[in-house]
Amino acid sequence: MKTHEMNLQPKYFDFMKEGTKRIELRLYDEKRSQIELGDIIEFSKSENDKLKAEVIGLLRYNSFKDLFEDFDISILADASMTKEELLSVLSEFYTPEKQAEYGVVGIRLKML
Repeated sequence: MKTHEMNLQPKYFDFMKEGTKRIELRLYDEKRSQIELGDIIEFSKSENDKLKAEVIGLLRYNSFKDLFEDFDISILADASMTKEELLSVLSEFYTPEKQAEYGVVGIRLKML
């Protein structure tokens, strides 16, 4: 079991803290390919605001759009957002070209 560290924007950190966001969405790059079931991820909003979660699932897809077909927005972020809004935000960080190159991963989480 390993511990990984990831930063989250405040809005998505709060969704996770409130229990609505239960799948973290990332590019399946070299760093994320090291994550295994049972690992711990420490998410940070700031130096003093952190959450820990256990990895209980790894969902591999070709793109976020493909992943979104299988899951409701209420566990990907929060019901206050639409899938289109979340896709738009994700595409700012991860271009369609990067998604095609690496694929994406939905990291299912259980808060600790």
